[in-house]
Amino acid sequence: MIKLLRVDHRLLHGQVAFSWTTNLGADCILIANDGIMHDDLRKTTVKLSKPAGTKLVIKNIEDSIAAINSGVTDKYKLFIVVESPKDAITLAEHCPQITHINLGGVKKLENGKQLSKTIWVTEEEEAGLKRLIEKGTEVEIRLVPDERKVNVDNLI
Repeated sequence: MIKLLRVDHRLLHGQVAFSWTTNLGADCILIANDGIMHDDLRKTTVKLSKPAGTKLVIKNIEDSIAAINSGVTDKYKLFIVVESPKDAITLAEHCPQITHINLGGVKKLENGKQLSKTIWVTEEEEAGLKRLIEKGTEVEIRLVPDERKVNVDNLI
């Protein structure tokens, strides 16, 4: 069961690893990211951030889609973390089980649109988020679980 798909350019760090995992009751974290697969230092850092008692899986986007759709992740309370809205959109468009996206932290972009203090999107990402919202996917902004949700459909 997919608990949440979160976008955070830092991927797994204290806030994500502990606050969100605990709040969601997740027992497995899936890091879906193409770049990390070729960066041993980053992979090691992410592994060190994993909460005790929580399974950590690191896959590229294509393999993440295949795993989710195969049903192999169904036995977990799955928390998915991606680096960018683009990756979240790709996963959500290929995995109908994803119904909730949390935007937590996206780096400032040269030609991007600022949706909040911590969220920047490209025109392409904005269009993708609109498509998902129109299909019924909840897209919200929140840094930590205790914060009030800000619905993205009110911002784009």
